[in-house]
Amino acid sequence: MVNLREKIIKSLLAHANGEIQIHLANVEIYLNNPAGIGEHPDVTAAIQEELDQVAKWEDQVSVIQKYLKVQ
Repeated sequence: MVNLREKIIKSLLAHANGEIQIHLANVEIYLNNPAGIGEHPDVTAAIQEELDQVAKWEDQVSVIQKYLKVQ
């Protein structure tokens, strides 16, 4: 039986990993169709913003794995 602590930690990891996938998908879209981001004339800056978000969520995954290990 999974306890509440494990459920919360697994939910946090699932959320962070989902956010990573969203931002990586955006990067792929920008790389493959840069004209599709009309509100961002600087494609490189838009990609950097997405990569910053990936780094943020990867950091969160690392912290969870290091300090909140599922037992």
